[in-house]
Amino acid sequence: MDDILPRHFRQLDGKEPFTFACHPGVPCFTECCRELDLALTPYDVLRLKNGLGMHSGRFLERYVIIEHDPETIFPVCYLTMVDDGRASCVFVRPEGCSVYADRPGACRAYPVGRGAARRQDGTISERFLLIREPHCRGFAEAASQTAPQYLADQGLADYFRFNDPVTSLLQHPRIRAGFRPDRRQLDLYILALYNLDMFRQEMADGRFALRRPLAPAELQGLAGDDEQLLLLAIRWLMQEFFAEET
Repeated sequence: MDDILPRHFRQLDGKEPFTFACHPGVPCFTECCRELDLALTPYDVLRLKNGLGMHSGRFLERYVIIEHDPETIFPVCYLTMVDDGRASCVFVRPEGCSVYADRPGACRAYPVGRGAARRQDGTISERFLLIREPHCRGFAEAASQTAPQYLADQGLADYFRFNDPVTSLLQHPRIRAGFRPDRRQLDLYILALYNLDMFRQEMADGRFALRRPLAPAELQGLAGDDEQLLLLAIRWLMQEFFAEET
């Protein structure tokens, strides 16, 4: 496994401890906020747009680059970077992250990477990676933890709770069998998962609908609960792409 990983990456057992901490006293503080391609998950956008008090459509226009790469099945949303010669994150400041409470999951998890795969019974299996880049001095800190402990301490439980269900779509058996979304479906993918405020309006206006009655939690999503709305959006896409109504 390690032989095929990118440079500075290695597989990390969930029980293996490692030393790391990041804080303003570390010499490289905020260096990891520059020269990066930061892919955003649907829950990342949910947290950021709500933390900034923005409509999801406005957030996408201002802060997101959507790439349709022929090598990937679905579009990927990237956070825009500042054209300052260092491709700095748009939210980084000299004193640190200006959206720290709602920072993306990848920022929270660094230097740990987590891969999630959906088993046939619907449960999630995890794999961990450790990213040890030369510039990072956080590994000289004394704090020791395992990957699951570190991710829990960084407040990632909610991120996993609302991002892992997307694997039912991304890892659907029909994709392995050759399914590829058409242009309309690609647009629906972005609208439903990333432009939640517009998705809510489309549902409320009757242009989008499930082919079954909405559950109480789903009704809460339409009433204003974005987390429940995200789960509803995933179920709706499963219906639209794969004719699955559960």
